[in-house]
Amino acid sequence: MKGRIFIITLVAVIAAGCGQNRKAEQFQALPFPDVKIPAMMTGSADVAEYISMHYWDGLTDPSRDYPCDSLYVSGVKKEDVEQKFADWNAVLGVLPRSIADKAVNALYEKAAACERKDTSSNVFDTFVMLAEKYFYDPNSPVRNEDHYHAFVRNLASFEGFDEAVRGKYAYQARMTALNREGTVAADFRFADKNGRIHSLHDINAPMTLLFFSNPGCDACMEIIKVLSGHEGIASMIADGRLAVLNIYIDEDIQAWREYMPIYPEQWYNGFDPDLVIRGETLYNVRAIPSLYLLDHEKRVILKDAPENRVFETLLSR
Repeated sequence: MKGRIFIITLVAVIAAGCGQNRKAEQFQALPFPDVKIPAMMTGSADVAEYISMHYWDGLTDPSRDYPCDSLYVSGVKKEDVEQKFADWNAVLGVLPRSIADKAVNALYEKAAACERKDTSSNVFDTFVMLAEKYFYDPNSPVRNEDHYHAFVRNLASFEGFDEAVRGKYAYQARMTALNREGTVAADFRFADKNGRIHSLHDINAPMTLLFFSNPGCDACMEIIKVLSGHEGIASMIADGRLAVLNIYIDEDIQAWREYMPIYPEQWYNGFDPDLVIRGETLYNVRAIPSLYLLDHEKRVILKDAPENRVFETLLSR
């Protein structure tokens, strides 16, 4: 069950918007309806914004005639739509957050309009799935909680979901609202190996890399190797341009102490003595490792970003 309030009869499923009873095996897949850029538009920033806002206009046109089949989304092969979503996400990545938010919100409105017109359509469900897979899955190499927040805050009030499903998305909306890019990161206390208490906001550096890690985490070890072994990043740490706060937020302090020799001494290495980061949900740490890049005012530059994106950003500054 998708948790829908809509009650759909078998007759409606057959009759509504399903390619006028054309069978999927008789249907030849349509090409993706690419966005047409106005000829007078030449500035790269204007073109990128236009593409982001109108990328899905053709696919989400409610008048399109398509077969109801798991292989197709509005007549286009589902795998082609997913590739186009990945391409669109790359466009969002070069836009200011305010414009990217508008583009994501516009996609939601178009997909929701398809669902309201025809609940047997899979357009809406496809974009709900793709948004979570690409923007929010902790294992996504292009995850971006800010993009997902712009989408999921709408799902939290979508009238086609029942209360339980809306509640799930409302929780995700609250979590993705924490420490958004451009906001000041939540402060917290941490203890070092000698029991001295420090705070995130007391760290004085042009940039701070907040590194949520666990003892015995293989992916964490790979990040430690890069931060320590890359000449450019290591020099940033050595001359004080970059501070690394390696923080443990769980309860097994003995395991953390046993791992201490592995952590570079020039880092801030600490644990959460009050267990408030998880307990009071100061940060939405859904998987370890998790990386946040902060500026000198502790404003978030990157939030839970894939490590390659973090390293590229560090080396570009």
